[in-house]
Amino acid sequence: MHVKSAIYARVSTRDKQETLNQLDQLREFCQRQGWQVVTEYIDHESGSVSARDAFQKMLLHASQRKFDVLLFWALDRLTREGTLATLQYLERLTSCQVGYKSFTEPYLDSCGTFKDVVISLLATMAKQERIRMSERVRAGLAQARRKGKRLGRPALRHFDADEISEIRQLRGGGASVRNLAIRFGTTQYIVSKLVEGKREHTAPRN
Repeated sequence: MHVKSAIYARVSTRDKQETLNQLDQLREFCQRQGWQVVTEYIDHESGSVSARDAFQKMLLHASQRKFDVLLFWALDRLTREGTLATLQYLERLTSCQVGYKSFTEPYLDSCGTFKDVVISLLATMAKQERIRMSERVRAGLAQARRKGKRLGRPALRHFDADEISEIRQLRGGGASVRNLAIRFGTTQYIVSKLVEGKREHTAPRN
């Protein structure tokens, strides 16, 4: 049985030769492993955001088991959203029964000897990241209160048909409800309702 592999690359438009060299090496690696490259996902957007077209398509196809293993150049080519997001993406691939491997980081291999060690380390770092985020939120709220600012849920806003369609499309491509809420300036609850089609419009912003 042939292993179906996919390649993910986030590349620069400034250095096309470097891009071609990296892709060639990834393809050659798959060939040496006897893996069949069934698709390639190439993004030019920053790795600090999740709403990358090819990246979201890759996650969707992973959930559909269109490939068995994902090969990427390095972890920072996959994402630069932070340790917590990185861990969630790797766990998402694992939950879809899709393996992953970093070409330049031999220890980052879901089938490798150090898999459990790496995941444990990432989980510890992600926990610390969550703690720091929580501390920053609390500090921000405390500062806002000291300045007399009114706190509470953000004002509801109106979504037109194009925005609702875009939200549903991004969600269908694998974008998280949290990221969509941040991107569109609303709450996770409203995003969920828009995706489900139970709430076509929210109240106008005051």
